[in-house]
Amino acid sequence: MAKTVVLIHGAFCGGWCFDDFTPVLSARGFTCHAPDLRYHVSGPARDPDPWLAHTSIADYTRDVAELIAGLPEPPVVVGHSMGAIVGQQLAARGLAHSLVLLASGAPWGILPSTDDELALAMGLLQASPFWDRALNPSFEVACRDSLAGLDAAAQRRVFDCFSPESGRALFELFFWMFDKARTTAIDTVKVACPVLVVSGSDDKVISATTGRKIARLYPQATFHEAHGRGHFLILEVGSRQLAERCADWIEQA
Repeated sequence: MAKTVVLIHGAFCGGWCFDDFTPVLSARGFTCHAPDLRYHVSGPARDPDPWLAHTSIADYTRDVAELIAGLPEPPVVVGHSMGAIVGQQLAARGLAHSLVLLASGAPWGILPSTDDELALAMGLLQASPFWDRALNPSFEVACRDSLAGLDAAAQRRVFDCFSPESGRALFELFFWMFDKARTTAIDTVKVACPVLVVSGSDDKVISATTGRKIARLYPQATFHEAHGRGHFLILEVGSRQLAERCADWIEQA
């Protein structure tokens, strides 16, 4: 069993978003790495690095692959939201001992399943042109979508840790059908490791229906619907119990 875990955060976030997961995994004897993706500077100032606007999900995948290359063993890879796309790409390269996908972004070819998912993509178009600049997070949008499962105080606390995100990366994620590079494509037949897919039943960003579609891509996948949880299930009430459940699966995978 691998004893190293690499946790990959999603859009607008940083490694801090796994603060409820890493203590649970560390207590089980795992060594955890939760890096900030390139140019992700958390905090209210939110002055993005100029290069963030030109950063691709492919850059994020390349950076985490380099981190894994320096580890003593192929790790357990845990990805949340956009970070789960990176995780799937790493697994397709044979760089993951096992893979945990939490509220996973949909890879190339999977269409939105719900009106909420469509509305989020349409909302991005209101920031047009967004694909060639860094975007600051919106508290109003976050409360309505990704942070909907948190109470008001927690929403403000978590949002104040958010960072800007690459418009290019968001374009690759939400508008993959127009991305000639097929950046979010996964060579699914090369994902040979066990996969756990966890979706919140109340996720307004990436529905449990989409989560099931992702799980069906992988013969060794286990799907779990976390009832009553939203998109930010990694910091919602009960997140440590969810971390324990994931740790149980990791130890048995």
